[in-house]
Amino acid sequence: MPPPPPPAAGVAMDFGQNSLFGYMEDLQELTIIERPVRRSLKTPEEIERLTVDEDLSDVERAVYLLSAGQDIQGTSVIANLPFLMRQNPTETVRRVLPKVREALHVAGVEMQLTAAVAFLTILQEESVSIHAYAHSFLQVILLHLEHRDAGVSNAWLETLLSVIEVLPKETLRHEILNPLVSKAQLSQTVQSRLISCKILGKLTNKFDAHTIKREILPLVKSLCQDVEYEVRSCMCRQLENIAQGIGTELTKSVVLPELIELSRDESSSVRLAAFETLVNLLEIFDTDDRSQTILPLVKSFCEKSFKADESILISLSFHLGKLCHGLYGIFTPDQHLRFLEFYKKLCTLGLQQENGHNDNQIPPQILEQEKKYASVRKNCAYNFPAMIVFVDPKNFHMELYSTFFCLCHDPEVPVRYTIAICFYEVSKLLNSGVYLIHKELITLLQDESLEVLDALIDHLPEILELMSTGGESSIQENKLSSLPDLIPALTAAEQRAAASLKWRTHEKLLQKYACLPHIISSDQIYYRFLQRMFTIMMTNNVLPVQKAASRTLCIFLRYNRKQEQRHEVIQKLIEQLGQGKSYWNRLRFLDTCEFIIEIFSKSFFCKYFFLPAIELTHDPVANVRMKLCCLLPKVKSTLKIPADKHLLQQLEMCVRKLLCQEKDKDVLAIVKRTVLELDRMEMSMDACHFKLQFQKKFYEKDLLDQEKEREELLFLEMEQLEKEKQQNDGRPSSDKIFEKKRKEIKKSKLIRSQSFNNQAFHAKYGNLEKCASKTTAGYTSSLSGLTKNSVLSLNDDSFRTRSASSAPASFSSNPPLPSTSRGTVSTADPKNSGSKDTQPRKATLKSRKSNP
Repeated sequence: MPPPPPPAAGVAMDFGQNSLFGYMEDLQELTIIERPVRRSLKTPEEIERLTVDEDLSDVERAVYLLSAGQDIQGTSVIANLPFLMRQNPTETVRRVLPKVREALHVAGVEMQLTAAVAFLTILQEESVSIHAYAHSFLQVILLHLEHRDAGVSNAWLETLLSVIEVLPKETLRHEILNPLVSKAQLSQTVQSRLISCKILGKLTNKFDAHTIKREILPLVKSLCQDVEYEVRSCMCRQLENIAQGIGTELTKSVVLPELIELSRDESSSVRLAAFETLVNLLEIFDTDDRSQTILPLVKSFCEKSFKADESILISLSFHLGKLCHGLYGIFTPDQHLRFLEFYKKLCTLGLQQENGHNDNQIPPQILEQEKKYASVRKNCAYNFPAMIVFVDPKNFHMELYSTFFCLCHDPEVPVRYTIAICFYEVSKLLNSGVYLIHKELITLLQDESLEVLDALIDHLPEILELMSTGGESSIQENKLSSLPDLIPALTAAEQRAAASLKWRTHEKLLQKYACLPHIISSDQIYYRFLQRMFTIMMTNNVLPVQKAASRTLCIFLRYNRKQEQRHEVIQKLIEQLGQGKSYWNRLRFLDTCEFIIEIFSKSFFCKYFFLPAIELTHDPVANVRMKLCCLLPKVKSTLKIPADKHLLQQLEMCVRKLLCQEKDKDVLAIVKRTVLELDRMEMSMDACHFKLQFQKKFYEKDLLDQEKEREELLFLEMEQLEKEKQQNDGRPSSDKIFEKKRKEIKKSKLIRSQSFNNQAFHAKYGNLEKCASKTTAGYTSSLSGLTKNSVLSLNDDSFRTRSASSAPASFSSNPPLPSTSRGTVSTADPKNSGSKDTQPRKATLKSRKSNP
């Protein structure tokens, strides 16, 4: 912040009374701010009390702090209890645990919660046997179950429920089930009975049917008929676990009658619990029970839901999908229609009451009601795929399209967000009818909320693929011609994400754009998206976004069908990034090189990017040289011996020069590590020079590379065929050849996406062994003596590309590329670009800070 300007000449500073009072007030404020700091300081006596002898062992220190320390120290000891149990379980149980029991008798909420978590951690880590755990820890857990603080009680209950999972049957009977008989009686507190309900739900899976029928089910029935509605509701929600433990027969004879009675309870929360439990148990009941018992209950529940509390509607709308699935095939046509109309009504609930008033003018109770209605519509959006199955996808346009339209245009963001999440499932269900929801896809892509866009793009590649291949009017080569608004919607979505602070959404969107070569034409990508990727790489300030744009650009380049366009993109990458004035752009060029190595064939990288990459060994910024050194092993992996022997020599010369002339200690350290890694690397070889000891994984990588190279050549051939086809006005013979090449490309993509078969590998591997006759010298011999203090005389011009000063700023019509075709060496003048601000300086290697 710059200092304040001095007073103007001839103007005296104001030391009047008002000014002095202002200064005094400022000083008083500073004094007030300082007071809490003084009060927080400890007196010598307090420091003495908090000091512990350093010679004490961990167990002795824990015993001392629990006996004489303050509460915060005791809490710290209890939080450290799992560590003590791992270190010395015997002494911890013998000496520390009794002190923990004493401390918990008078402990506050924080210490109690810490103890519950610590006991659970000890159980999960299995620091002691389960018998020892039950003997030492179980009684402490049971003692604090009914703590007066609800949060503490729930914490101990969660720990106990986890313990029940692993306790032996006899321990469960004597320590938990037998005392539960008295704890579940009406004479006990409501809290005790609520705890009993949850324990019963967990115990059912631990005993045989006879014990359950004789000892547990009577308690369940008693709690289902409790006088307090909280207890009845809690026990009702445990009936699902109990039904799964006792089997179908006992469920029908014991659980179902209780559920029917609870569904008619006077309390709405009990009726809601009964309804949700019935829905979750639908699979257990047979067709007769569903049609004669459950369906009438569901019908009655739905009819009364609009007159009841909105929470009933929220639960009902959430379980609609599961309800439709469980009762599918039982509805009569009339019931089917009525249930569908009920769902449609829920999808528009609350929309009819909209008005033009501001939120400040609406009463709070109305706002709360609208929020609940929005939750209902959100749940309806969540269940929309299930409703498509319910009506049959063939009837979607007639029965559900208008509802889908309303959900996609809902005024509430959570509703649109949920339908955006479900959009892929809806597309899959519609299959050939996916063209019906083209407009809704555009609507969600153009949504004003980035949350909706973020939800949609999770499955954007799959959605676009379905759009491009499905539907009555589209064929594979049509490339979404029936959806002209797609490209403007995609570009607008990217621009909205770029203009926001949500860089993670922007990054994800750019990553998903990598699917576009399979969806739209190469020219559309070149003119509408590719230049935008360049702009993001050059101007965006968020590193993950820049890298996402770089990788997507490489994929666009990979599937570009016009050689002239490819050359223009390559030239721009080299001139504006690799030879750019900003060191930041040169760093991004190295990121791009890494993606090129991953996506393209080795020969492609060596032809266009090998020399521009290693030229950066002379970069004036240490960060660039450092990043290049880390990339050198991948660069070397693209070479094939003996065809690329001259490029290997260029690489060795660069490494030698770095070792001998590098002055930055951080870069030099990385160079030395890189030399060792380069020395250990295996070199790829031509088939006739294949090494006998070559490992399978290297062979597989080379085979993948051959497929990539073959696909690149097929793209060139297809481009030539397209030109000939245009010249010949589409003769049938050229059409057949073109289609054949297209199928070959598709087949090569399939081969690369599949894992290799071991039998095929061994067959081809054996043939290659026959022609293996030579090996190349190791990298160690070529770099021997590099760490000595000898000075090598190297010619800088022998491995540089042409100067950046002669490069045009924009695309040229016929760009001469710095090609490094196998067997040739190109030279260039050194570039004199400096740092990001054109001044050479050492920058930190850490990535830029991104917005969280």
